[in-house]
Amino acid sequence: MATKVTMEALSPTMEEGRLVKWLKNEGDPVAKGDVLAEVETDKAVMELTARGDGVLRARLAAEGDTRPVGELLAVIGAPDENIDALTKKAPAAALTPSEPSPPRSEVPSASQAAAAPTPAATMPTSAPPSAPTSGGNGGGRARSSPLARRLASERGLDLARLHGSGPGGRVIRRDIEAAASAAPVTAAPPAVRPAPPVPRTAGAGDFEDIPLTQIRKTIARRLAESNGPIPTFFLTADFDLTSVRELRERMIALGDEFKVSYNDILLKAIATALSRHPEVNAHWLGDSIRHHHRVHLGMAVAVEDGLITPIIADADRKRISEIARESRELAKRARERKLAPGEYTGATATVSNLGMFGIDEFTAIINPPEVAIFAVGAVGDVPVVIDGALVVRTRVRITMSCDHRAVDGATGARFMQTLHRLIENPLMLVF
Repeated sequence: MATKVTMEALSPTMEEGRLVKWLKNEGDPVAKGDVLAEVETDKAVMELTARGDGVLRARLAAEGDTRPVGELLAVIGAPDENIDALTKKAPAAALTPSEPSPPRSEVPSASQAAAAPTPAATMPTSAPPSAPTSGGNGGGRARSSPLARRLASERGLDLARLHGSGPGGRVIRRDIEAAASAAPVTAAPPAVRPAPPVPRTAGAGDFEDIPLTQIRKTIARRLAESNGPIPTFFLTADFDLTSVRELRERMIALGDEFKVSYNDILLKAIATALSRHPEVNAHWLGDSIRHHHRVHLGMAVAVEDGLITPIIADADRKRISEIARESRELAKRARERKLAPGEYTGATATVSNLGMFGIDEFTAIINPPEVAIFAVGAVGDVPVVIDGALVVRTRVRITMSCDHRAVDGATGARFMQTLHRLIENPLMLVF
């Protein structure tokens, strides 16, 4: 019996996938578990495996095609099995008689005007130029269609001198054409109309349309879910990293095993603060707020076509050196699009760091259902006043974006106070 190969939901949030590459050709033997193709999900490039044995009889999607979850991509069957019932396309729906016909224009087309009978139009010499035609709209102006007015202007004809053959004496196109053919040669020449400006149009090579990748589609959808509906406020604080710098230098001096960055220490500090403030380490569920007992910290990583947030599980319980190794490995595999679904789903809060790009301070958008995200700016030496003296200190700015439905101002401020103590006394993160 033939086996269907469908676009599978390879991640918890996947709604559609893009077929990156076929690894099996039509006619190739296939065993259950064989990798048939590579599929780009909303987070990574995953492998699509066979669910049955046989021969790959038909491939129904091309490389680069995007298909919704559940749609048929290929068929596996016996070499002589009839699979027409699976591969046959449904015919396109025909227009039903109940569908309304398109609306008709008020102004007759050129073919309609030519087919209609043309009564003789006259140009009376006794009527005063300003006399209204029968059925006019008053004020000495004859009733006429927009097309008739334009044609009359082009031909130098006075609409007030024409008898209209349209409804209620309305002057229409055929009246203008008849009057123009009967007009004497001495008629005033039409007014010269300036040529309309030519609109600027983009030529070939002026632009390039880039198709949306699955990750970019997901980013757009998720941010639309966040930035509008979530009432967000921001808390920004300056942190002195002088003690963190000293701790980092001592750890690096111990060898490669303890090679850590400022970001690794800040990740540990934020995770530890979250463990002490479950009201921030939370998810908004609409009719309830879920306080998490474990801290799974999302770490925003820029990839070629967007952003992905691999997760450091139980970050508050790990040593700084463990966080350093794990964050490097996760970031590397994120850029290679090789993360497993469990490595980028289930964060309880997220950290985004743009300091390496020279950004001093920014605000980040909350990733629902999380209720907080932390934006880390650049680390730098700045002059500050301490005890009345001007000194140079290593500092960083961190901004906390808060979902006001779950986190009040005072709640967020208390969290930032805890974070302040941990960062400026980093030995609390070691012992």
